[in-house]
Amino acid sequence: MQRTILAFVDDLYEDLELWYPKLRLEEAGYATRLPGPAQRTFTGKHGYPATADLLIADAQSDDYCGLLIPGGFMPDKLRRDAKVLALTREFFAAGKLVAFICHGGWIPISAKILSGRRATGSPGIKDDLENAGAIWVDEAVVVDRNLISSRTPRDLAPFAKAMVECLKANEEGRKA
Repeated sequence: MQRTILAFVDDLYEDLELWYPKLRLEEAGYATRLPGPAQRTFTGKHGYPATADLLIADAQSDDYCGLLIPGGFMPDKLRRDAKVLALTREFFAAGKLVAFICHGGWIPISAKILSGRRATGSPGIKDDLENAGAIWVDEAVVVDRNLISSRTPRDLAPFAKAMVECLKANEEGRKA
């Protein structure tokens, strides 16, 4: 059984939006891998380092049970990477967890997976989400099947809890 999550990383990621869910997932028994555009240490918006342990180009969705997309300025850069968009679409199509918070929604927007789905994010990307066909919901966490979205770092506790619940439900579904 796969119990490893991918969490994209690049410079200017939102520190709390990577580290809080990463630690919570690890506490629940899930490993995390940090794919980046290079295998080096990246610096978050608030100066916290995160070292990529995998190249985005080498990541394969079949090897993981879910995807975490933190916010910050990182998603605006990574959404221009065809491999990032392909991975996002693959996780989505396979019914695996796709979790994004704040400005992390830019990647699912560019991957074109939000049409008709309920989602939230930073109020700053509300129009972007709606223009991508998402149904905007102003709540701390929004769960629409395998898509989990959240607004800002103040919503991290329910966001991480929803991620763990989704992963466990997917595991139970595979056992049935």
